[in-house]
Amino acid sequence: MAEEVVLLDFRPSPFGMRSRIALAEKGIKYEYKEEDLRNKSALLLQMNPVHKKIPVLIHNGKPVCESLIQVQYIDEVWHDKAPLLPSDPYQKATARFWADYVDKKSMEDKGRRASNSKERIHRNPEADGKGAWGQALLWRRKSWICGCCIHSVL
Repeated sequence: MAEEVVLLDFRPSPFGMRSRIALAEKGIKYEYKEEDLRNKSALLLQMNPVHKKIPVLIHNGKPVCESLIQVQYIDEVWHDKAPLLPSDPYQKATARFWADYVDKKSMEDKGRRASNSKERIHRNPEADGKGAWGQALLWRRKSWICGCCIHSVL
């Protein structure tokens, strides 16, 4: 049986970008379906009835929601291809920590931005010194990818 992989997404979404990068890293062919976030499709509402948001990865008719969960799912399903996370448990935990940190930080910044429209949501990682700003997309070897660049962790 041929595998059917569909990604419901909105191109500028950093969360969708995380899933697209994971699929590309694994070499998975998929159908991309652009969503209009102001007029959500019936397929999106059916596949993600709880949150009704993108991205949604549909694998053989079964939806997987939330980009970090999608990355883990992609890594587990296509385990015969290059792993997305390090094999060392400590390095894997560190990668997950930074992905979680950046998710929370970007949501915190987004909330702040909504209350103060003059504040920028994304800062220059080099100017910050921590390299943890932006939207973490994916851990790969000794670096992680955000919406604007690649950051070395070690």
